[in-house]
Amino acid sequence: MHHHGAPSGPAAADVLVVALAVLSLAIYATGVVRSRRRGRWPLHRIAAWCAGVTCVAAGLVGPIADAAHTNFAAHMVAHLLIGMLGPLLLVLAAPVTLALRALTLARARALTRLLRRPSVRVLTHPVVTALLNGGGLWVLYTTDLFALMHQSTPVYVLVHAHLVVAGFLFTVSLVGPDPAPRASFGTRAGVLIAFVAAHSILAKWLYANPPAGIADGRVGAQLMYYGGDAVDVVVMALLLAEWYRAAARPSVRR
Repeated sequence: MHHHGAPSGPAAADVLVVALAVLSLAIYATGVVRSRRRGRWPLHRIAAWCAGVTCVAAGLVGPIADAAHTNFAAHMVAHLLIGMLGPLLLVLAAPVTLALRALTLARARALTRLLRRPSVRVLTHPVVTALLNGGGLWVLYTTDLFALMHQSTPVYVLVHAHLVVAGFLFTVSLVGPDPAPRASFGTRAGVLIAFVAAHSILAKWLYANPPAGIADGRVGAQLMYYGGDAVDVVVMALLLAEWYRAAARPSVRR
Protein backbone atom coordinates (compact mmCIF):
# COMPACT_ATOMS: atom_id res chain seq x y z
CA MET A 1 0.00 0.00 0.00
CA HIS A 2 1.46 3.35 -1.06
CA HIS A 3 0.06 6.72 -0.12
CA HIS A 4 0.16 9.09 -3.08
CA GLY A 5 -1.48 12.09 -1.52
CA ALA A 6 -5.09 13.06 -1.46
CA PRO A 7 -6.70 12.03 -4.76
CA SER A 8 -9.04 14.94 -5.44
CA GLY A 9 -7.81 18.47 -5.83
CA PRO A 10 -4.34 18.55 -4.24
CA ALA A 11 -3.39 21.41 -6.61
CA ALA A 12 -6.36 23.47 -5.40
CA ALA A 13 -5.37 22.73 -1.77
CA ASP A 14 -1.81 23.94 -2.51
CA VAL A 15 -3.11 27.19 -4.01
CA LEU A 16 -5.34 27.69 -0.95
CA VAL A 17 -2.38 27.19 1.44
CA VAL A 18 -0.21 29.68 -0.46
CA ALA A 19 -3.10 32.19 -0.58
CA LEU A 20 -3.70 31.85 3.18
CA ALA A 21 0.03 32.24 3.89
CA VAL A 22 0.23 35.44 1.80
CA LEU A 23 -2.98 36.75 3.42
CA SER A 24 -1.69 36.14 6.96
CA LEU A 25 1.58 37.94 6.14
CA ALA A 26 -0.37 40.85 4.63
CA ILE A 27 -2.71 41.14 7.66
CA TYR A 28 0.27 41.12 10.06
CA ALA A 29 2.11 43.72 7.95
CA THR A 30 -1.02 45.93 7.98
CA GLY A 31 -1.11 45.60 11.78
CA VAL A 32 2.55 46.64 12.03
CA VAL A 33 1.93 49.74 9.86
CA ARG A 34 -1.24 50.72 11.77
CA SER A 35 0.38 50.29 15.19
CA ARG A 36 3.23 52.70 14.33
CA ARG A 37 1.46 55.56 16.10
CA ARG A 38 2.10 53.67 19.35
CA GLY A 39 5.80 53.24 18.72
CA ARG A 40 7.86 50.77 16.70
CA TRP A 41 6.85 47.12 16.64
CA PRO A 42 9.83 44.86 17.52
CA LEU A 43 11.66 43.45 14.49
CA HIS A 44 12.14 40.03 16.12
CA ARG A 45 8.33 39.62 16.34
CA ILE A 46 7.94 40.40 12.64
CA ALA A 47 10.67 37.83 11.90
CA ALA A 48 8.93 35.26 14.14
CA TRP A 49 5.61 35.69 12.27
CA CYS A 50 7.27 35.39 8.84
CA ALA A 51 9.22 32.29 9.97
CA GLY A 52 6.12 30.73 11.57
CA VAL A 53 3.98 31.18 8.46
CA THR A 54 6.85 29.82 6.32
CA CYS A 55 7.19 26.73 8.56
CA VAL A 56 3.48 25.92 8.35
CA ALA A 57 3.39 26.52 4.57
CA ALA A 58 6.55 24.42 4.00
CA GLY A 59 4.93 21.53 5.88
CA LEU A 60 1.83 21.71 3.65
CA VAL A 61 3.16 22.67 0.19
CA GLY A 62 6.36 21.88 -1.68
CA PRO A 63 9.03 19.14 -1.63
CA ILE A 64 8.66 18.17 2.07
CA ALA A 65 4.86 17.92 1.78
CA ASP A 66 5.12 15.91 -1.47
CA ALA A 67 7.62 13.46 0.02
CA ALA A 68 5.48 13.12 3.18
CA HIS A 69 2.86 11.07 1.31
CA THR A 70 5.18 8.08 0.90
CA ASN A 71 8.04 8.75 3.33
CA PHE A 72 7.39 8.76 7.09
CA ALA A 73 10.56 10.72 7.90
CA ALA A 74 9.42 13.54 5.57
CA HIS A 75 5.91 13.30 7.06
CA MET A 76 7.37 13.78 10.54
CA VAL A 77 9.45 16.79 9.46
CA ALA A 78 6.21 18.28 8.07
CA HIS A 79 4.39 17.40 11.32
CA LEU A 80 7.06 19.16 13.43
CA LEU A 81 6.91 22.26 11.19
CA ILE A 82 3.08 22.41 11.16
CA GLY A 83 2.23 21.34 14.69
CA MET A 84 5.18 22.44 16.85
CA LEU A 85 7.81 24.83 15.44
CA GLY A 86 5.42 26.91 13.29
CA PRO A 87 2.87 27.48 16.10
CA LEU A 88 5.66 28.36 18.60
CA LEU A 89 7.01 31.04 16.23
CA LEU A 90 3.48 32.40 15.58
CA VAL A 91 2.87 32.69 19.35
CA LEU A 92 6.21 34.50 19.83
CA ALA A 93 5.10 37.03 17.18
CA ALA A 94 2.43 38.29 19.67
CA PRO A 95 -0.45 38.60 17.14
CA VAL A 96 -3.05 39.51 19.81
CA THR A 97 -0.91 42.34 21.22
CA LEU A 98 -0.38 43.63 17.68
CA ALA A 99 -4.13 43.48 16.99
CA LEU A 100 -4.91 45.40 20.20
CA ARG A 101 -2.42 48.12 19.16
CA ALA A 102 -3.62 48.32 15.55
CA LEU A 103 -7.40 48.22 16.09
CA THR A 104 -9.62 51.19 17.01
CA LEU A 105 -10.37 51.52 20.73
CA ALA A 106 -13.91 50.12 20.36
CA ARG A 107 -12.71 47.08 18.40
CA ALA A 108 -9.79 46.48 20.75
CA ARG A 109 -12.23 46.46 23.69
CA ALA A 110 -14.51 44.03 21.82
CA LEU A 111 -11.52 41.71 21.21
CA THR A 112 -10.56 41.92 24.90
CA ARG A 113 -14.15 41.02 25.92
CA LEU A 114 -14.08 38.06 23.52
CA LEU A 115 -10.79 36.78 24.97
CA ARG A 116 -12.21 37.00 28.51
CA ARG A 117 -15.25 34.85 27.72
CA PRO A 118 -15.56 31.62 29.78
CA SER A 119 -15.58 29.50 26.56
CA VAL A 120 -12.23 31.02 25.49
CA ARG A 121 -10.80 30.47 29.00
CA VAL A 122 -11.79 26.78 28.82
CA LEU A 123 -10.43 26.38 25.28
CA THR A 124 -7.07 27.94 26.27
CA HIS A 125 -6.66 26.00 29.53
CA PRO A 126 -3.44 23.93 29.36
CA VAL A 127 -5.20 20.65 30.26
CA VAL A 128 -7.75 21.15 27.44
CA THR A 129 -5.13 22.24 24.88
CA ALA A 130 -2.82 19.33 25.83
CA LEU A 131 -5.69 16.86 25.30
CA LEU A 132 -6.55 18.49 21.94
CA ASN A 133 -2.91 18.45 20.82
CA GLY A 134 -1.53 15.21 22.30
CA GLY A 135 -4.83 13.34 22.05
CA GLY A 136 -5.13 14.32 18.40
CA LEU A 137 -1.70 12.83 17.67
CA TRP A 138 -2.56 9.55 19.44
CA VAL A 139 -5.78 9.28 17.40
CA LEU A 140 -3.91 10.10 14.16
CA TYR A 141 -1.20 7.46 14.59
CA THR A 142 -2.96 4.64 16.48
CA THR A 143 -6.14 4.46 14.35
CA ASP A 144 -6.98 4.23 10.62
CA LEU A 145 -7.00 8.04 10.41
CA PHE A 146 -3.40 8.18 9.13
CA ALA A 147 -4.20 5.95 6.13
CA LEU A 148 -7.54 7.71 5.53
CA MET A 149 -5.82 11.11 5.53
CA HIS A 150 -3.78 10.10 2.46
CA GLN A 151 -6.89 8.92 0.58
CA SER A 152 -9.27 11.83 1.19
CA THR A 153 -8.59 15.53 0.57
CA PRO A 154 -11.17 16.82 3.12
CA VAL A 155 -9.71 14.54 5.86
CA TYR A 156 -6.17 15.60 4.89
CA VAL A 157 -7.15 19.30 5.17
CA LEU A 158 -8.99 18.79 8.48
CA VAL A 159 -6.11 16.86 10.09
CA HIS A 160 -3.57 19.50 9.13
CA ALA A 161 -5.83 22.37 10.20
CA HIS A 162 -6.23 20.61 13.57
CA LEU A 163 -2.43 20.24 13.88
CA VAL A 164 -1.87 23.99 13.38
CA VAL A 165 -4.73 25.17 15.64
CA ALA A 166 -4.06 22.62 18.42
CA GLY A 167 -0.33 23.40 18.30
CA PHE A 168 -1.00 27.13 18.53
CA LEU A 169 -3.55 26.84 21.38
CA PHE A 170 -1.28 24.48 23.33
CA THR A 171 1.70 26.83 23.03
CA VAL A 172 -0.30 29.96 23.86
CA SER A 173 -1.81 28.26 26.95
CA LEU A 174 1.73 27.75 28.31
CA VAL A 175 3.88 30.70 27.19
CA GLY A 176 4.04 33.78 25.00
CA PRO A 177 4.06 37.57 25.09
CA ASP A 178 0.32 37.97 24.42
CA PRO A 179 -2.10 38.74 27.26
CA ALA A 180 -3.98 35.53 28.09
CA PRO A 181 -5.87 34.16 31.11
CA ARG A 182 -3.14 31.62 31.89
CA ALA A 183 -3.22 28.94 34.57
CA SER A 184 -0.73 28.95 37.45
CA PHE A 185 2.94 28.24 36.77
CA GLY A 186 2.64 24.87 38.55
CA THR A 187 -0.31 23.77 36.39
CA ARG A 188 1.43 24.79 33.16
CA ALA A 189 4.71 23.09 34.14
CA GLY A 190 2.85 19.90 35.13
CA VAL A 191 0.87 19.82 31.86
CA LEU A 192 4.02 20.40 29.80
CA ILE A 193 5.86 17.54 31.55
CA ALA A 194 2.86 15.21 31.00
CA PHE A 195 2.64 16.24 27.33
CA VAL A 196 6.36 15.61 26.74
CA ALA A 197 5.96 12.14 28.31
CA ALA A 198 2.88 11.31 26.16
CA HIS A 199 4.64 12.57 23.00
CA SER A 200 7.76 10.50 23.78
CA ILE A 201 5.71 7.33 24.51
CA LEU A 202 3.85 7.77 21.20
CA ALA A 203 7.18 8.19 19.34
CA LYS A 204 8.48 4.97 20.93
CA TRP A 205 5.23 3.17 20.05
CA LEU A 206 5.59 4.36 16.42
CA TYR A 207 9.21 3.14 16.36
CA ALA A 208 7.93 -0.36 17.20
CA ASN A 209 4.75 -0.08 15.07
CA PRO A 210 5.42 2.17 12.03
CA PRO A 211 2.43 2.81 9.70
CA ALA A 212 1.94 0.15 7.00
CA GLY A 213 3.15 0.75 3.47
CA ILE A 214 5.37 3.71 4.22
CA ALA A 215 9.16 4.13 3.99
CA ASP A 216 11.49 5.23 6.83
CA GLY A 217 9.00 4.47 9.63
CA ARG A 218 11.69 4.16 12.31
CA VAL A 219 13.57 7.28 11.15
CA GLY A 220 10.26 9.19 11.31
CA ALA A 221 9.61 7.97 14.86
CA GLN A 222 13.11 9.06 15.92
CA LEU A 223 12.54 12.49 14.34
CA MET A 224 9.29 12.78 16.30
CA TYR A 225 11.09 11.84 19.52
CA TYR A 226 14.13 14.12 19.23
CA GLY A 227 12.55 16.93 17.18
CA GLY A 228 9.57 17.14 19.53
CA ASP A 229 11.91 17.25 22.52
CA ALA A 230 13.93 20.09 20.95
CA VAL A 231 10.82 22.29 20.55
CA ASP A 232 9.54 21.34 24.03
CA VAL A 233 12.89 22.35 25.58
CA VAL A 234 12.46 25.85 24.08
CA VAL A 235 8.92 26.05 25.55
CA MET A 236 10.30 24.91 28.93
CA ALA A 237 13.01 27.59 28.80
CA LEU A 238 10.39 30.28 28.02
CA LEU A 239 8.21 29.05 30.89
CA LEU A 240 11.15 29.08 33.33
CA ALA A 241 12.20 32.56 32.17
CA GLU A 242 8.67 33.83 32.83
CA TRP A 243 8.67 32.23 36.30
CA TYR A 244 12.10 33.77 37.03
CA ARG A 245 10.89 37.26 36.02
CA ALA A 246 7.73 36.89 38.14
CA ALA A 247 9.82 35.72 41.13
CA ALA A 248 12.22 38.68 40.72
CA ARG A 249 9.47 41.33 40.64
CA PRO A 250 8.63 41.46 44.39
CA SER A 251 12.31 41.93 45.31
CA VAL A 252 12.56 44.77 42.77
CA ARG A 253 9.53 46.46 44.39
CA ARG A 254 11.09 46.17 47.87
